[in-house]
Amino acid sequence: MPVPGPGYSITVRVDAPPSASAAGDLTTAVGKVGGVLTAFDVVGSDAEAIVVDITANVSSADHAEDITTALNALPGVKVRKISDRTFLMHLGGKLEVSPKVALKNRDDLSRAYTPGVARVCQAIAANPEDARRLTIKRNTVAVVTDGSAVLGLGNIGPGAALPVMEGKAALFKKFADVDAWPVCLDTQDTEEIIRTVSALAPVYAGINLEDIAAPRCFEIEARLREQLDIPVFHDDQHGTAIVVMAALRNALRVVAKNIENCRVVVSGVGAAGSAIIRLLLRRNPADVIAVDIDGIVHTGRENMDPNLQWVAEHTNADGMTGSLHEALAGADVFIGVSAPNLFGAEQVATMNDDPVVFALANPDPEIDPIEAQQHAAVVATGRSDYPNQINNVLAFPGVFRGLLDAHARDIDDEMLLAAANAVADVVDDRLNASFIVPSVFDNAVAPAVAEAVKSAAVQATGGKQAK
Repeated sequence: MPVPGPGYSITVRVDAPPSASAAGDLTTAVGKVGGVLTAFDVVGSDAEAIVVDITANVSSADHAEDITTALNALPGVKVRKISDRTFLMHLGGKLEVSPKVALKNRDDLSRAYTPGVARVCQAIAANPEDARRLTIKRNTVAVVTDGSAVLGLGNIGPGAALPVMEGKAALFKKFADVDAWPVCLDTQDTEEIIRTVSALAPVYAGINLEDIAAPRCFEIEARLREQLDIPVFHDDQHGTAIVVMAALRNALRVVAKNIENCRVVVSGVGAAGSAIIRLLLRRNPADVIAVDIDGIVHTGRENMDPNLQWVAEHTNADGMTGSLHEALAGADVFIGVSAPNLFGAEQVATMNDDPVVFALANPDPEIDPIEAQQHAAVVATGRSDYPNQINNVLAFPGVFRGLLDAHARDIDDEMLLAAANAVADVVDDRLNASFIVPSVFDNAVAPAVAEAVKSAAVQATGGKQAK
């Protein structure tokens, strides 16, 4: 179900005749093959020809080729080159290191580096906690991956994962002024990852695990939380769960349902699905039915990993078996973090009145949102081109801002729920079926989440901010 969008934006430079109809001919050609024109710039002109840059959103590489072919087919038009604007944005990476202090003369150098820096080193050696006060540790998070479960691309390795981790770090800075840095590890061995992150930890005030495949991600996170004195947060699990819980709270307000009376179906029991289920259970729904590639999860299944066994033991009170389609019948809420095109409008029609459908598989959801809207009262996706985008950027920047400000050493479910409530509250009186979560660019979100998480973190330490 790919549609043209800014994630696949191209600029085509063409030579065209200097005629009155040239602009209309070029834009019409782009439109006829489904391109969405976003800019038209004449960058050169003489008596013989004009040089035009045509920028358009497309849906794929083949679609971009269709536009090039259509333009070349026009009389007197020649395509010089085609540029992918997404690749241009990534040239040289998306991050840089910028000193916070002036280094203009010898005096500056003697304080920032040798000999003055030695006294700061000695102070930290005498009192290791001073590292939070006197170094980048105060405001720095490591974004750690092994490249084993990147976006929907799968196991593509640490080098190919780096653009995602750079983007994550940029979002940390943009939305919460947290200095984050990519740490892409060239190993997928659980023990080696744990050892490496533990060895790196002195530099950071928090660890954001990212795109590590299940079920290894569960053990890695759990053991790092045991070993380290800084918060460890797996965003694929907890960031997703926070925003889903925020969206669900508001969606149920729209349909005037109480979660204690709702049966919730969760499709996908990997990192995100498992975390959603664990946080969801804190809200006491009537029941949760988990579904994976083998059907409904129940205690009678064989050969389940520890995570799946836990899910089986804490969900599906009636021991239901069967397929996703069977699970949907009579359900109030669907939350999908699984695979594209798993069901259609006819299955939504079997759900209870005014169902809520969160089809979050990306880029192609479990059901076409337009199809879901035939029967669902509220529909959300993970995409930016439909209403109600469930996006982790609503959560993780503010979560870490709050943890860093509280000098937190750990993170727990109460902090996650506090973050979810904060996201939901930002919507306030703007709530409607097409607006259950705020925009990712709403400047109120990160500060609200940060304050909620900080308060919960301080409360967890008996009302005292950690030193």
